[in-house]
Amino acid sequence: MAAEAARVPTVVVDNVKLTYRVHGAGAGKGNATSALSRIIARKGAAGVTEVHAVKGVSFVAYKGEAIGLIGRNGSGKSTLLRCVAGLLPPTSGKIYTHGQPSLLGVNAAMMSELTGERNIILGCLAMGMTQAEARASYESIAEFSGLEKMSKGILNRPMRTYSSGQGARLRFAIAAARSHDVLMIDEALATGDREFQQRSEARIRELREEAGTVFLVSHSMKSIRDTCERVIWLHDGVILQDGPTAEVVAAYEKGA
Repeated sequence: MAAEAARVPTVVVDNVKLTYRVHGAGAGKGNATSALSRIIARKGAAGVTEVHAVKGVSFVAYKGEAIGLIGRNGSGKSTLLRCVAGLLPPTSGKIYTHGQPSLLGVNAAMMSELTGERNIILGCLAMGMTQAEARASYESIAEFSGLEKMSKGILNRPMRTYSSGQGARLRFAIAAARSHDVLMIDEALATGDREFQQRSEARIRELREEAGTVFLVSHSMKSIRDTCERVIWLHDGVILQDGPTAEVVAAYEKGA
């Protein structure tokens, strides 16, 4: 009971729903008179479809946890993370966070016309580092990314010349350079060779020990098993299962 009381909530998601309005080919047809008629009749515009991406999701995350989010494409995983990060306001429900949630690649924003070197410095500044701290972190970030081993001088080239995998490596390296209250990572560990994945997994464990909470979205069940002790399985916008990694992953692999 004392151990339970010592757990500190970092994210509380309370019955969160998110609905998109998608405008199809029929949207915008008709004249002003027909549009006014629809408003008076309280009807939506022609060709507008509502997509219910998240349907009443609730959970509590605690300090020191690494939580995997799994599910098929379109299950609502990335949408849910964007809601927690404050990038998408939920249609209904509440989200409470302790500290500032950081979605990988948001704080470390990439500018395609600038070099990798400049993006490292700007990414560090965006996370709240001073100029001196950013410059002091540069070498370790560059080394962690492993990009110079892949292609000599790549950090002096514009980001628009990078592959998506190279960009993901650099975003992860920047985001992992400091501790976060809540760090959300979307598929970063699926990028790169096994050596980079192992470094990423080790860094996530360090972030947890530094009192943060980590969310990991991945289709790699090995990464989920190696990194997370708790897993939330989303399907069609709802939670099918939330519990210990081995138990939830086994059920997912059996039902997927």
